[in-house]
Amino acid sequence: MNLPAHSALFTPSWHAELELGYGRFGDTTRPVQRLHKGPLRVQKHLYAEGPQVCQHIIVHPPGGIAGGDRLDIAVSVGENAWAQLTSPGAAKWYRAAGPAYQQLDLKVAAGGTLEWLPQETIVFSAAKADLTTRIELEGDARLCYWDAVALGRPASAERFDLGHFQARLDIRRDGRLLWHERQRIEGNDGLLDSPIGLDGHSVFATLLITGEVDTELLERCRELPGPVRGDLSQLTGLVVARCLAHEALHARAWLIAVWKLLRPALLGREALAPRIWST
Repeated sequence: MNLPAHSALFTPSWHAELELGYGRFGDTTRPVQRLHKGPLRVQKHLYAEGPQVCQHIIVHPPGGIAGGDRLDIAVSVGENAWAQLTSPGAAKWYRAAGPAYQQLDLKVAAGGTLEWLPQETIVFSAAKADLTTRIELEGDARLCYWDAVALGRPASAERFDLGHFQARLDIRRDGRLLWHERQRIEGNDGLLDSPIGLDGHSVFATLLITGEVDTELLERCRELPGPVRGDLSQLTGLVVARCLAHEALHARAWLIAVWKLLRPALLGREALAPRIWST
């Protein structure tokens, strides 16, 4: 059967949207909004730490992101509410002829707390991944945000030789810019092996948490053992932690270890790892 000429130009793609809202009612944080379109969901909300912290696991049923796909996620945390969001596994960006997109819009009202703690992002060689994240904090709102990105699949002898990874991240408090970052890595980019780039590592990770800590705690974080190159910086109102690794599991373990040290000091609660991370 001969297909019409335009059929060759058609590439199936998903456009998925998820909008979440959280409010504080007495001692409990509850979901107050949950809208979705397309293959993007959250599982039942959990209270592993008690009623103050509402945990949701964001699920993308297709399991991967291909050319033309677009994920739009908006999260709003109300006054004095606390939401913790994570994922059941790695996000995979597949090789594709065209770009795929993810946009996050995260807002936290005064007194609120948001922890954005997804598992790693794996960008296959020849993928074209464009990610944009905008975070708005009001008053004394608190944030813990991390991401870990693995370029290529070294275990399958796949180097990131084609495609690109592009990410934009802006964090503002009351409209004032706290953090502004732009990343773009092309396939086979010189930065992959340069000592001023990834220096031969295929994985890089960042943790950003609001607040300020003393030098002793920073040194404890810097001295964490493990097969990663990691360090921390204290900026005005923001702690920045970064690492380079050869495996995503090593980077994730380092992020969790840093989070376990910083969370009690800056968010006032002991760190309890979500059970989904162990499955």
